[in-house]
Amino acid sequence: MYFMPRRPRLDIPGALHHIMIRGNDRSDIFRDDEDKRHFLQKLEELILDSKSQVFAWTLMTNHAHILFKSGQKGISSVMRRLLTWYAIYFNRRHKRTGHLFENRYKSILCEEGHYLLELVRYIHLNPVRAGIVRTLDELDHYLWSGHGVLVGSIVMDWMATEYVLALFGKTLSAARKKYRSFVSDGLHLGHRPELTGGGLVRSKGGWSQVKALH
Repeated sequence: MYFMPRRPRLDIPGALHHIMIRGNDRSDIFRDDEDKRHFLQKLEELILDSKSQVFAWTLMTNHAHILFKSGQKGISSVMRRLLTWYAIYFNRRHKRTGHLFENRYKSILCEEGHYLLELVRYIHLNPVRAGIVRTLDELDHYLWSGHGVLVGSIVMDWMATEYVLALFGKTLSAARKKYRSFVSDGLHLGHRPELTGGGLVRSKGGWSQVKALH
């Protein structure tokens, strides 16, 4: 029987990636808040070490989303270190064996100018779409999404809030207000397939064109 080889990841320094991580066979990858805290602590360490940027993120129960602009080393080494470390931590803590994650993480190379703000909103509204939080007010204080960091109710210095908020206004208060209004306008949009498959590679004509941009 012949198996097609996996395609290499498009991993270019400075590119924007929408990363999706899922549990093997849809199993939980976060069983409690302690798991989520450990995951974020390791993510912070690796983001600072690699000089990367995170614009949006959400931790659910059996999956996670991260909007990630890679540093000079790309994303592969960061994600490999993060997921290997976390799988070992999770298995030891919960006394389990076997694969934690479903195959490889999904990484979609995205066009920054067109997709960035739409992805920030889409990723941060995941807890609302899943019914974990019911209102925007609750989301403002939800600990496991980057939305609360952008509106100023939660402090996480490693998240690239200044970059995102600068796209909404010149002053911090005005930018936060406009960002929150932008998120509120997306509450009725529901699931958006166009934001989970496509982006820079497709819109710019493939690998050779993407490489030329960098």
